[in-house]
Amino acid sequence: MVELPGNELGAFLRSRRAALDPREAGMPDDGRLRRVPGLRREELAQLAHVSVDYVVRLEQGRTRRVSRPVLDALAEALRLAPDERDYLFAVADLTDVSAAGPVRRRAARTEVAPRLRQLLDTMPDVPAMVLNRRMDVLAWNRGAAALLTDFGGVPLPERNLIRLTFLDDDFRALYGDWPRAARECVAVLRMEAGRTPDDPALAALVGELGVRDPDFRVWWATHQVRGPRRLTKVYVHPVAGTLTLDVQQFSVDTHPDQQLVAYTAQPDSPSYEALRFLLQWSSTRTDTKP
Repeated sequence: MVELPGNELGAFLRSRRAALDPREAGMPDDGRLRRVPGLRREELAQLAHVSVDYVVRLEQGRTRRVSRPVLDALAEALRLAPDERDYLFAVADLTDVSAAGPVRRRAARTEVAPRLRQLLDTMPDVPAMVLNRRMDVLAWNRGAAALLTDFGGVPLPERNLIRLTFLDDDFRALYGDWPRAARECVAVLRMEAGRTPDDPALAALVGELGVRDPDFRVWWATHQVRGPRRLTKVYVHPVAGTLTLDVQQFSVDTHPDQQLVAYTAQPDSPSYEALRFLLQWSSTRTDTKP
C-alpha cells in the first residue's frame, strides 16, 4: 500500500540525493567505496554549507523548520529542476513565511463556472476539458469525449484522469507510450500531494492506485515531481488511428485551482486530418453532454 508520508521533506531530500551523480555535483573521487548511489550526506552538507547533523535531522524528520536561504542552498546543491524546487518549498516549513514560495493549498474544488462550460461548447474543433489540480475531470466537450472516453458514462467518483490512465484498460490502450504518460501522471500527483497533504480525496486516490497497480507503487517511490506544462503525446485511437497531439494547459483566473486542457494537432499534418475526421465522425453520433 502507498501512503502519503508524514516526513515528505526528508524522503524527498533522500531521493534527490540518491539520484544525483557525485561527479555532476563536482565532488572529487576520494577513493572510498560508495555503499549506496548518489551523494553522501556529508557531501550534501558540504555543498549546501550546512552541518551534517542538520542534514541528518532534516532527512529523519526531526526538524522541518528551514530558512529560505538554506532551502535555496539545498536546491542548488541537489541541482533541482524548477518543479522540484517548487516542491521542496511546498513540503518544508519555512521559518520566514513572508518569503515563502508556493504555499500549501486547500483541497481542489469541483465546481465549474457556467461561462467556462460555455467556452468548452464553443470549441467544436478542439477537444478540451476542465481539470482540477487532482486531475478530476470536471467538464468536457464533445471532442474530448470522442478522443478519450465518454466521461458521462464514467461514475463520478472514478472520473479522474490519472485513475483512468492506470485502472481503465480501454483508456490505457489509447496511449502510444503508456509508461511515459503514466510516469508523468504520477509526477503530477506527487507534486499536488506535497502542496495539499491534507486532501482526503487525494490520499484516497493515491492509496487505491498503490494497492491496485504495482507500477504506480514503484514510480511513486521515486519522488519525481512536475507541474503543468505543454506536452506532446501520441494516441492510438480505435477510430482515427495514430494521432500526435499537443496537450496545452491553461490556468483559469477565476478558479486558480482549475485548468483548461486542450488537444491540438500541427496544421496540415496527418494527425490534423485524423483529428478532423474524428471530430466529424463524432458529430454524426448521439450527443455526449457533459
